[in-house]
Amino acid sequence: MNLGQWLSFLCLVIVLVFLWQIRQVLLLVFTAVVLAIALNAVARQLQKLGMSRGRAVLLTVSLSLLLAFLIFYLIVPPFVDQLLELGALVPVGFLRVVSWVETLLNNRPDWLTDVELPSPSRLIDEIQPFLRDVLPNFFAIFSGSLAVLLQGLLLIVFTLMLLANPLAYRYAVVQLFPAFYRERIDTVLGKCEVALGSWLGGALISSTVVALLSAIGLWALQIEFVLAQALLAGLLNFIPNIGPTLSMVFPLTVAALDAPWKVLAVLILYIVIQNLEAYLITPTIMANQVSLLPAMTLAAQLVFARFFGFLGLLLALPLAVIAKTFIQEILVKDILDQWRSPNHRNHRDDYPTNQQAKLHSAKSTAEVENPFKLPPDDLFHD
Repeated sequence: MNLGQWLSFLCLVIVLVFLWQIRQVLLLVFTAVVLAIALNAVARQLQKLGMSRGRAVLLTVSLSLLLAFLIFYLIVPPFVDQLLELGALVPVGFLRVVSWVETLLNNRPDWLTDVELPSPSRLIDEIQPFLRDVLPNFFAIFSGSLAVLLQGLLLIVFTLMLLANPLAYRYAVVQLFPAFYRERIDTVLGKCEVALGSWLGGALISSTVVALLSAIGLWALQIEFVLAQALLAGLLNFIPNIGPTLSMVFPLTVAALDAPWKVLAVLILYIVIQNLEAYLITPTIMANQVSLLPAMTLAAQLVFARFFGFLGLLLALPLAVIAKTFIQEILVKDILDQWRSPNHRNHRDDYPTNQQAKLHSAKSTAEVENPFKLPPDDLFHD
């Protein structure tokens, strides 16, 4: 490697280290991008009704703020009260469940005596280091009120800035690529926007249905703290694989303090709800969404949670959707699918000549003044 290559490699390392140091800020910006995409979809629907861009954005933001105010005024206070009471009861109920399991293991049939089964206490000791690695910042997110408030304000500001003129930021990202590839990267960004929008809309509907079904089932079983547990089930449903499992912990421990048969009833209820969500609700709502293999989804959750904490776990699925779109469109279609073996046949005739390449580069440079097929998505554009 010559001096120029070493300098380029050193600059790359410095950039990667810098990005790693600001990874929490980047996750906050990505959260704002997801919210801006959702609000922009609503604004575009209003534009189709004949409303100008400025009025559509203003109405969308106003309705969103009104909805947030109603949620915090009507739902959050009783939710917090029930959550605090629930948090005080969970350790007691959990210890009772552990005691029941240990009793069952000690009184197991003779044909199971030779089978070595791990005790619940041993499982808890082994799970604790995993939880410390996966969820290191879970309680830190809620512990500092001032930090949470500042992050919330920054999130709102970023979202409004992106919503005001999204194509300006998209154009800035496109400009970072070579001229001949800018039109293609704009297409890829468009597919990422569609994938994120479909995931967010589908996840919101699916989580709402799960919360409603949980509330109805817990109310029918006369389990305490229905509001808090149903909202937790809906919120944790945004985290596939891990979230639905965590949502069962609270109702199971509360049911254990009431009656043993309710533990089995709650377990059956949540298994039925999760199967309905997995095999009926999600396939119906997200039929056209970018599909992810279950093992890849779980691996993405563990990786992002390990490196970025609880916020990484929460955003693992949208980050995986973006990563899959970029890998499929750029790495697979644009690089690997075009890679031909030299032993197969000579493809030099298929490659453009120098004059053709210059013409293509000039055409791309001329088109890059406005590489987007859509009209400017400006806040003040009618």
